Amino acid sequence: MSLCVYCKQRKGKRPCPALGGLICSPCCGEHRIVRVSCPSDCAYLDSGSDYQQKRLAEQFMPVRRDFYRELGEFCGNKAVGLFNLIEVITFSYFEGRRDGQDAEVVAAIQALRRTLSPLHVPSTPMPVFAEHLRKEYETFKKQNPEQIADSSNAAEILDRAIQFVSAFSGKDFQSRRFLGGLIGYVKVYHPHIAEQLQKKHEPGHIILAGQSFMSPPAAQAHTHSPDCEHHRH
Repeated sequence: MSLCVYCKQRKGKRPCPALGGLICSPCCGEHRIVRVSCPSDCAYLDSGSDYQQKRLAEQFMPVRRDFYRELGEFCGNKAVGLFNLIEVITFSYFEGRRDGQDAEVVAAIQALRRTLSPLHVPSTPMPVFAEHLRKEYETFKKQNPEQIADSSNAAEILDRAIQFVSAFSGKDFQSRRFLGGLIGYVKVYHPHIAEQLQKKHEPGHIILAGQSFMSPPAAQAHTHSPDCEHHRH
């Protein structure tokens, strides 16, 4: 009898391409994506995706709330606004993509941090998502200069963001736990926002809470903060 490659206790019944052996149904259902880095073409991935998103959303919600509170206490609404923008861009880019990995998010935030450094010297081309994040940040910053942290204090905020994403992601190779948590959180707790973000939009336009971050004047645009009703869940 082949034992489950994950728990080593029950009989393995399903081929697990991520672990290179047979996995039992309970371990597959409980740990897929969360602790097992499932490839996008796994036959069992779709069957539990909604359940997994809900589980990850429940785990993500309290740590995200604490992180937003920490950012607010550290540098006020501009710090909150910067990470909020990163979340929105990340959701819009990776929602619906099975091949996304948390490492891409970390690399993109690191690249943005280097870009905002006064000592930054461009070297090799950025990864695709990193370049996308940079362009969206620059567009938003240009049109809403008073709502988001700039190069004067963004470095430490982005360092904290990198730590937050990395901590939630965990140490599993090719983890997408952060992406699953973020995407699940938005879909489960803010379905109306998820619907807006899933709509096609032109480059440079980030849609949230029924309005474009780019189109309204700065005084009318809404940036989430720890005191905002959207963070009370």
